[in-house]
Amino acid sequence: MMHVVLVEPEIPQNTGNVVRTCAVTGTILHLVKPLGFSIEDKYLKRAGLDYWHLVEIHVHESFAELQEKYPDGVYYYVSTKGAKRYTDITFNNGDFLVFGKETAGLPEPLLKQNWEHCIRIPMINEARSLNLSNSVAIVLFEALRQQGFPALR
Repeated sequence: MMHVVLVEPEIPQNTGNVVRTCAVTGTILHLVKPLGFSIEDKYLKRAGLDYWHLVEIHVHESFAELQEKYPDGVYYYVSTKGAKRYTDITFNNGDFLVFGKETAGLPEPLLKQNWEHCIRIPMINEARSLNLSNSVAIVLFEALRQQGFPALR
């Protein structure tokens, strides 16, 4: 089972869309505080539709807390600053795909500490970034494709 990590997400609709993506793929979702919304937010709930019962969600006080809970996890940090393309990686069951907040991405110190695991989605130079929920879907489905879409029909 794959893990998606949203570090300090700000927009409830994006997180709701990620909830839906995680639900339909059997992916565990981790939310790292601070969150820019309440878990009870109506926009978050609406974007996740009626898929909430299908997804396992964990909320963590910090990224360090997440890593302490999963010390053996392999973490890939998705950033426009990553040197490797997401398609250059061989993903394995249980890997963590880490995404930053919509306005700033992942913190620079976190990227520098894990540079060998920083990956990017290719795009034209003039573009700043993709929408968070679209980025999650792109990278997650590549990881699942590489594994033969386990447990998916």
